[in-house]
Amino acid sequence: MPNTKTAKKALKQNNKRRLANRSQRSTLKTLIKNVRELTAEGKVDEATAALRLVSKRLDQAGAKHLYHPNKSARLKSRLAKLVSSAGTKAES
Repeated sequence: MPNTKTAKKALKQNNKRRLANRSQRSTLKTLIKNVRELTAEGKVDEATAALRLVSKRLDQAGAKHLYHPNKSARLKSRLAKLVSSAGTKAES
């Protein structure tokens, strides 16, 4: 347990930030899962629209260091590649 007044305040701040970060990470994971599911179902137009939202959120997460910026870029790239390949399969 914290002994000083500043340590007590820091603990409160850390807990508040941890909960906010956990919530944001959970939301991001859900959005990513939705893109993957839409792609698997062959709903390319909806997946493309969802990808735009996920890309924006991943950029924001990278900028705020919720995720490492390289991880955000890697996820965006993989999702874009997935949706793109699904689009070419749908055209065939």
